[in-house]
Amino acid sequence: MTQIATEIYASPLGAILLAADDEGLTVLDFLKETPNSETGGENSALRAARRWLDVYFSGREPGFTPPLHLCGTPFRSEVWRLLLDIPYGETTTYGALAKTLSTRRGGAPMSAQAVGGAVGHNPVALIVPCHRVIGADGSLTGYASGLDKKAHLLALEGIITKV
Repeated sequence: MTQIATEIYASPLGAILLAADDEGLTVLDFLKETPNSETGGENSALRAARRWLDVYFSGREPGFTPPLHLCGTPFRSEVWRLLLDIPYGETTTYGALAKTLSTRRGGAPMSAQAVGGAVGHNPVALIVPCHRVIGADGSLTGYASGLDKKAHLLALEGIITKV
């Protein structure tokens, strides 16, 4: 039976739930409120995720990716791998991701909305940087944890100056 270790990470933007199994981090999610429930367990993926978050929230590029165990459909997994290719301090659009995916799949048409749906189901926010995906017009769109957090994260990376 797989052991799941969980903890609450206190970030400058609020509490973050971390969960990991023996393969890697399975969840990184901003919480609306700090839960009263207990967390527990420890593994190398949680330690690596904490180290990554400490570096990230200090305003520096972490330079490594903790072990991840992303569970999703093949399409979502493909989109999440594209997100991992977005460099720190840069953004892309849903349309650009759809075009890249289309090219990788031999040119079959790909909907930016379908890509957006997969981005929105990313289970490991921040590390799989869905916050770096913006609208075609440069607007901050579609962040499950709230556009205020997305703006703060993009400002932390030096992408935008106004929060």
